[in-house]
Amino acid sequence: DWPGALLAERLDVSPRTVRRDVDRLRELGYPVVAMKGPDGGYRLDAGTELPPLLFDDEQAVALAVALQIATTTGAGIEEAAARALNTVRQVLPARLRHRVDTLRVTAVDRPAIRPEP
Repeated sequence: DWPGALLAERLDVSPRTVRRDVDRLRELGYPVVAMKGPDGGYRLDAGTELPPLLFDDEQAVALAVALQIATTTGAGIEEAAARALNTVRQVLPARLRHRVDTLRVTAVDRPAIRPEP
């Protein structure tokens, strides 16, 4: 648990801002639990549904490249990985889609380098 005062200090905001942000996270579907008392605080609880995920540009590109690789693993997750990749690609800005496509050529389509015997 993260006490509100500690969160406010770590984020360099007021306790009121922390409360507003927690309310906003709840509105967005994140299961934030508030525990009262001297040992209380906020905690991100496990939910029954996947909440909206927010990635920075680098994380989004890494996720897409990992999903591309997962479509070729032979681990039985290829179809699910392809569906997830299509979902991610639909929401990527064009500049990031282009970057993912460029990385696909170097990371996924590149033949494996095998050591010489």
